[in-house]
Amino acid sequence: MPPTTRSDISLRVNGETHALTVDNRTTLLDALRENLGLTGTKKGCDHGQCGACTVLTDGRRAVSCLQLAVAAEGADITTIEGIADGEDLHPVQEAFLELDGYQCGYCTPGQICSAVAVIKEHAAGWPSAATDDVRPDAEPVPLDAAEIRERMSGNLCRCGAYTAIVRAVARASDEAKVTA
Repeated sequence: MPPTTRSDISLRVNGETHALTVDNRTTLLDALRENLGLTGTKKGCDHGQCGACTVLTDGRRAVSCLQLAVAAEGADITTIEGIADGEDLHPVQEAFLELDGYQCGYCTPGQICSAVAVIKEHAAGWPSAATDDVRPDAEPVPLDAAEIRERMSGNLCRCGAYTAIVRAVARASDEAKVTA
């Protein structure tokens, strides 16, 4: 019997568990789009450089084009389809809509998934490359435009909507502080 190149896996995506049989080389991105029909996650560069395929894996940002589906088994995966609460948009989605963070919209799902994680990372005190003082006992830094640009730098927008995206992330962060 030749060795198999396929595996039966279970993926938990947007709160639902899905049983799949995939080629062991299938990326998480392709499993989401082709096996589960979740086409909100976009295939951009397919090299992990543009961020269009960003999803949340156990609450952390992940470029799904570089992660194998078999390696995502057991993780809690959230795609853009799982960000909203039913008919209620997530505050990041509302801010993008109100502040024109969309242009062509191709990068938007990845931008929004990253922004959701950025706000949580900042609230948890995680420093970025733009953070001046990274000592563990340092005062929290504000999530200003420089911090947002650095933290969102893995997500590219071909339309150049960065100014609106930064404003949207800042507004959503401010709203998260009010509701926390």
